[in-house]
Amino acid sequence: MGEPRNRYSTVSLFLHWGIALAVLVQVLLIAAHENTEGPMSGQFVMLHKSLGLTILLLTLARIGWRLAHPAIALPAHLPPWQRLAARATHALFYVALIVIPMTGWLASSAGGREIAWFGLFDWPLLPIGGGRATARGFMAAHGLAVKGLYVLIALHVLAALKHQFVDRDNVLHRMIPLIPRRP
Repeated sequence: MGEPRNRYSTVSLFLHWGIALAVLVQVLLIAAHENTEGPMSGQFVMLHKSLGLTILLLTLARIGWRLAHPAIALPAHLPPWQRLAARATHALFYVALIVIPMTGWLASSAGGREIAWFGLFDWPLLPIGGGRATARGFMAAHGLAVKGLYVLIALHVLAALKHQFVDRDNVLHRMIPLIPRRP
């Protein structure tokens, strides 16, 4: 069977860090939107929508890749509660990274607001109605899911730092190969 894998595949790394970078850009785009007015503000929103739908597609690709290429085994020293917390956090990441763009897409669709995907083509709106009131409801869910994502990111980063500096295992090396592997 061979030696166990000690780092994620290039595809897994690309999807993980690509989605992470896209999420960061999403935050910056909304901040830019909130601090500008007029057509430029609308351009930031359109880029936000385009990138959000791209995150949805990348997340679906990541789930498919993960099903075909299971995760590396968690370190044997982890107590059961930490194993459960790690699996639950990753599952909730997938849920959030689907729910957030879907609620944004649903809000745009309910409000009849176009989505020009990076200006290349019109992304199809979902066949729902409801107008502004329904769109506001979806946007409320969108905002709540974003707050949940922020909590997940904080937990994820703190756990990674714990593994690197407290446990001193090689968990962080698996996602950042530039970090030297400990013997």
